[in-house]
Amino acid sequence: MELSGKVAIVTGAGRGLGRAYAEALARNGAKVVVNDVDAIAQEVAAGIGGVAVVAPVGPAETADRLVATAVEEFGRLDVLVANAGVLRDRVLWKMTDDDFDTVVGVHLRGTFTCARAAAVRMREQGTGGSLVLVSSPAGQRGNFGQTNYSAAKAGIAAMARTWALELARSGIAVNAVVPVAATEMTRTIPAFAPLIEESERTGAPLPDWVRRDEGLGTVEDAAELIVYLASDAARGVTGQAIGIGGDRLALWSHPAEKHVEFATGGWTAAAIAERFGEFEPESYGIPLPVAP
Repeated sequence: MELSGKVAIVTGAGRGLGRAYAEALARNGAKVVVNDVDAIAQEVAAGIGGVAVVAPVGPAETADRLVATAVEEFGRLDVLVANAGVLRDRVLWKMTDDDFDTVVGVHLRGTFTCARAAAVRMREQGTGGSLVLVSSPAGQRGNFGQTNYSAAKAGIAAMARTWALELARSGIAVNAVVPVAATEMTRTIPAFAPLIEESERTGAPLPDWVRRDEGLGTVEDAAELIVYLASDAARGVTGQAIGIGGDRLALWSHPAEKHVEFATGGWTAAAIAERFGEFEPESYGIPLPVAP
C-alpha cells in the first residue's frame, strides 16, 4: 500500500511489534521517526532510512522532541503509532506503587503526551492525519496479574474514542489496534507462553489453529493493519478498536448496555437482588487456548 510522502512516528520501535510497524511503514514508502529507550532505535532507523530519537516515552518533553524531529528531518507529520510499553506483572496484593505508576506512565501517559503533540502539529498542517494507539486484549477483557497494564490499555481504547470525536473536524482519524503476536510481552502471558516457546524451540511456525482460532502469529502479521490505517485507504475509519493477529482480523465492540430493566420509582436493593439473577453475566479474562 502506497505511503510515499507520509511521515510517521513509531514509539517503542526498537523491538517486537514496534519494530515490525516501523519496518512495514518504511517498506511501503513512509519516512519514519524511530523511538526507543536505547541505542537499538538507531540501528532500526539506519536499516529503514529513518531517524532515531532515543528517549523514554511518557514525559511531554519526549513527545515534543519526537514531533519536532519529524518536522525538522522530513518536513511534516502524518502518522503517530503510539506503541511504547513496559510490563510489571504482579497480582493486586503484591503490586507496588512503582509497578503501577511505571506501566501507566509509559502506556497511558505516553500515549496521551505523544498524541497531544502529534494532534497539535497535524491541526496546524491542516491536512489531516492518523493516530494509531496500541491497546491489548487485556484492556478489553482484563488479565490475571496485569492490573496496571489492563487498566492502561483499556484507557487507551477509551482515549481513541474520545479523540475521534474531538479531532473529526480536523480530518484526523484515531483508532485503537488490538494486536496479538509472539513477542517478549506475550511470552509473559501464561496462556500463550508454552505455544511461543515450543515454536521457538522447534523453529516451526505456530500451528494453524493457533493462528486462526487464537489469532496469534508473528509481529509481521500484525504490522499490515498499521500500514492500512496509515494509508489514504483508511480515511473515514475512526473511533474503532481493531484486532489483528495471525490469520485473524476483528472489529471489537464498544461497551454497551446489554440488558435493561425498569422499576417505577427506582430500585431497592431487594428488588435488584431478585431481578439481577435473570441477567446473563459477561465473561472476563483472556480465554485459555484450546487445541482442536
